[in-house]
Formats: sequence, C-alpha cells, structure tokens
Amino acid sequence: MGLALVQSRALLGLDAPAVTVEVHLANGLPSFTLVGLADVEVKEARERVRAAIVNAGLEFPNNKRITVNLAPADLPKDSGRFDLPIALGILAASAQIEAARLADYEFAGELSLTGALRPVRGALATALALQRQQQRARLVLPSESAQEAAFVPAIEVFGARHLLDVVQQFIAHEAQPAAGAEQDAEPDDAAGWQRVEPASAAAAPQALDLREVRGQMQAKRALEIAAAGAHGVLMVGPPGSGKSMLAQRFAGLLPPMSDEEALEAAAIASLGGRFAPEHWRRRPFAAPHHTASSVALVGGGSPPRPGEISHAHGGSLFLDELPEFARSALEALREPLETGRITIVRAAQRAEFPARFQLLAAMNPCPCGYWGSRQRVCRCTPDQVARYQARISGPLLDRIDLHVEVAALPPEELLAAPAGESSAEVRERVSAARAMALQRQGVANHLLQGAQLDAHLRLLPEALVFAHKAAARLGWSARGTHRALKVARTIADLAGCDSIALVHVAEALQYRRALMQA
Repeated sequence: MGLALVQSRALLGLDAPAVTVEVHLANGLPSFTLVGLADVEVKEARERVRAAIVNAGLEFPNNKRITVNLAPADLPKDSGRFDLPIALGILAASAQIEAARLADYEFAGELSLTGALRPVRGALATALALQRQQQRARLVLPSESAQEAAFVPAIEVFGARHLLDVVQQFIAHEAQPAAGAEQDAEPDDAAGWQRVEPASAAAAPQALDLREVRGQMQAKRALEIAAAGAHGVLMVGPPGSGKSMLAQRFAGLLPPMSDEEALEAAAIASLGGRFAPEHWRRRPFAAPHHTASSVALVGGGSPPRPGEISHAHGGSLFLDELPEFARSALEALREPLETGRITIVRAAQRAEFPARFQLLAAMNPCPCGYWGSRQRVCRCTPDQVARYQARISGPLLDRIDLHVEVAALPPEELLAAPAGESSAEVRERVSAARAMALQRQGVANHLLQGAQLDAHLRLLPEALVFAHKAAARLGWSARGTHRALKVARTIADLAGCDSIALVHVAEALQYRRALMQA
C-alpha cells in the first residue's frame, strides 16, 4: 500500500546514531506492529500516536495493517523521542503529507494524547553529536528541546508545540506554482513551527562568594592552588570548621569555561534531563550523598546513563563525609581520576562519557570528629581512628594532590576575623596561572604526564635535591612524588615564576601529609 521513511536519532552515550523510522501500510487484518529492538517506552508509542493523530483531527488508518520498523534493528532504542517520527511516517504512508519532503529533516519528540509535543531528553547532546560528525542536519524538536539544542551553533533547529505545527509544513499542495514563481519554498517560511536561533546566554554568576568564609587562610590557599592547576583536594577537620562552605564556593574560583567545555558539560546535563539555560557556562558542582552507590557515581543502567562524576565534568565533584561512602564507590573513582573518562560496558552496548572533574573531599579525622581538636575532647581510641581513616585506600589518597587541615576556629577569633578576598579576586590570579600553564604546555598542570612532565617542571638544582630528600624520608610513591611536583609547578605559576624554586617545593610538601600526622 504505502511506505514512508522518516529520519530520527537514538542516544548512546554522547553519540547520536541515526535511526530510520520505516512505516508500511498494507491490506489485511487491522494491526499496529512496532519492531526494531524497542524498549517498553517506545512500544507504548502505538497508543500515544494513535490518540494524538485522531485528537489532532487527522485520519488514522484503522483499516490497515501498520508495520513500523526502527532501523538498524540491533541498536537499542528507548524513551518517547520516536513518537513524532512514527506519527509523521503513518501520515506520509497514508498520503496525508508529502513523504519526499520529510527527507531533509530529522525529528524527535514525545506526543501527548492531544497531539501536543513534550520535550525529550538529550536534545543538546544530539545536536552536539551532529556537529562533531560534521553533519548538516535540520532538527525538528518540541519547543523546549529546540531552545536547548540551539546552544549548538552549527545545527539548524526548528521548534514546534503541536503535531499540527509540523504536519502543516508538509501538507501536499494542490495548486501548482505559476511559471517563473520560486520553486521549493522553504517549509520554515510558513506558519506552524519556528526556527530557533543559536542562543547567546551569558555565563551565570556564582551565588556563593569566598569572602563569606572567615579565617581558614591555609584552606583558601589550597583551594586557589587546586583551581589554578586542576588538582584534587582533601579537607580534614572537625564538624563545623567550614569544609562544606569552602567546597561550595570552589566553583567560583575556576576560570571561565571555553565553548567546547560549556557544550560538553551541557550535553551531559541534557542526557540526564538536568540542563537549565540559566546554568549555561556555569561550572558544574555535583555533591552526591554518602549513601550513593558506585553505579550512581560512575553511571550505568540500560541504556547506560552518565553518573555523578560525568555530571561534574568540567567542574567539581564534592564528596562530603568521605569515609562514609561505600568502599566500592570510592574505588570506582580511581580510573576516572587518572584518565578523565568512564567507559560503561554492557552485554549489548558500550557507552563512553567524559569525566574530567576536580575531586573535592571532606572528612572528619575520627568517628566522633574531634581528634586533635582544641575545643572538645576526642574519646576515640587510636585503633578506632586508624580504622576510620583506613576506610580510604592508599591508592585513592595517592591520587588526591592536596591534603589540607581545616581546624575549627575559636568563637572570638571567628567573629573578629576580617572579610577575606572575594572569589572574583582569587579567580583573576587563578585564570592568569592557568593561562600561563596552557601557553607553556597546552594542558593544566594536573594533566602533565611522562616526558611532558620532565620537560615543563624546570626545577632549580636546590629544589630538586630538596624534593628527593623529602620523598625518600616520607616514603612517597612515584605517583605521590610527581603529584607534589605538579603542585609545586602550580605554586610557581601563581607566583609568576618560570622555574620551580625551593620555596615552591616546600609549600607543596605541606599538602602531602599523612592523615595520622594531622
């Protein structure tokens, strides 16, 4: 009877593999069959599409045998994003709209029973994948999703609110254009849908300022170094000393995001349904509860979705009460901290997500929280303290560049402490140091590896001798030694020095102390 092809996209990690929606109408017993490795949500599209077409005042071919194939058949499909292309395919196969004109567009959208279009997850991720594949696609999406996808400047995006807004672009023209008239008028010139121009939202300001934290000069200095060199930080101190306040203000110290960083971070948020235009170009800050599982942190599910470490890509991941996290969850962080990516493998599919984040962790020094405190007496035994701190493995601690003690300030000192520097003032120094590192080596200091590390450290002779003696006496691993030298490189950059002096190495050593020495 009738055959129609409509183009759409699936989601697999940050990729958007093409899906062809093939609709065939034939004579026979009336039925509606959907094939092509469709998930439950996709199979439910049969009832949504039927009701949407009827309630929109269009004709549903109830007396036909309808077969819908989502090709390729071995690619898993999920969510309601295929509702709109399935409905258009049925209308094209029944000759209610022109099938040939659908080939120039790709469609995605969930249909309500009234025919209204609802937003779909991952619109920006789809647009970014098309841009990276250098495909000149024209996306037709629900209006909310179109506003999201328009942040990718190279993709042509159209937004519609109802099925009829899309259908009227492709209704067959009964009258032929007069001789000499312009042929092939563009569908976006007609009423119905609207072309969405690339958004140019400014970076949203951070609401929290470092000036609000009184005292804690050493901890503030450690955060400045961490921001300048993309290092991880572990803060150890009693309850109420200000560890969480410092971590929540860390994102305001980071330099502005580049276009590529902003798009990639927004694409990951789009995959999880978390994207908000007001957060455009704002550094992500993820703070999962300590009961989070390893799957919640690294991602998973079927199809695989990003976890908290990927949602923190380009920003910071804050793990408060670090020893309270499950051991398996903490150990799952080791590889992403080194590689900056997480690969989730399932029997039928494989997805890779970026996970280049800065780890911020906070913990109490003992179960009661007051070991070494001057204000309250700790009643924990040395064995209890050792067991509590041993919940964090040595390999994970070795991957955290800065270990800083955040002591509780006496009330009189806290109230009398003057306001410190603002986040904007610190961010200027951080941006200058980060720019110096990028100009010198192309990456942040934390990412220096191998020969690149040897080439750009530029240790003065006395600093090199001092570093060797300190590493031998403190029993550091090769990784720990290299990470201390990377911190020294960042300290030198903040001071505007081309070479690493002894004073820079000495300050870096203060941030590699063992916990039991705190």
